[in-house]
Amino acid sequence: MPMPDWKTRELSPGQLAERSGVAVSALHFYEKQGLITSRRTSGNQRRYHRDTLRRVAFIRISQKVGIPLARIRDALAELPEERTPTKRDWARLSQHWHADLDHRIAQLIRLRDDLTGCIGCGCLSLSSCALANPGDELAENGPGARRLDVDL
Repeated sequence: MPMPDWKTRELSPGQLAERSGVAVSALHFYEKQGLITSRRTSGNQRRYHRDTLRRVAFIRISQKVGIPLARIRDALAELPEERTPTKRDWARLSQHWHADLDHRIAQLIRLRDDLTGCIGCGCLSLSSCALANPGDELAENGPGARRLDVDL
C-alpha cells in the first residue's frame, strides 16, 4: 500500500493501520469503544484525521502498561478536538496515571520477590500454609489467590 503524502489530512483505515501497526479490526474496535472517531465519505468509507495516529499510539502504550480502556477513553475525552494535542496535553493525561502505575509496579515487585515461596495464596507447602494462613483465614476474603493480591 503506498504511503500517504505527509500533507494528507485524512487516512483510510488501511493507511492508519499500516502507519500505526494496529490491525484495521482493532481500529474499528477502538472506534466502537469511543476511543477514536472517523468520518464517512460520500461512498460510506471511513476516513481518519491524521491526529488519530497519536491517539492510537497513546491507546497502545496505555494498554501495554495495563490501563483499562474505560480510563483511556476518559483521558482521550479531555483532549482538544479543534487542534492536534501537544506534548503538554499528553503529559497532563499521563500524569493522572502515575500513582496507579507506581502502585502496579509495587505489586509486581512484591509478586516477583514472593513468587518463589508463594503462588497466590501460599499453598505450595501445607506446612508453610499452616503458618502463614492458619485455618484458611484468607478464605474469608473471597475466592482465588489472596496473599499477593492485596493493596500495599
